[in-house]
Amino acid sequence: MQSLNKNGVSITQTPGEEKFVKCCLGAFRGQIYYQYDYRHTDGELFSTVAKTLDECRRRRDEW
Repeated sequence: MQSLNKNGVSITQTPGEEKFVKCCLGAFRGQIYYQYDYRHTDGELFSTVAKTLDECRRRRDEW
């Protein structure tokens, strides 16, 4: 399984960069979700999990 973390730290390091992976969460009866990270140009990290990539990006834009 792919991960956006290495040793507990996000691999999304470049300002303005977004990364995402599909994941199957057992706690939600095996439904597919997107794990999403975005590193803002000021260096702050935004992370979320949602059912669609569009929902992840909408949350990022509201953030």
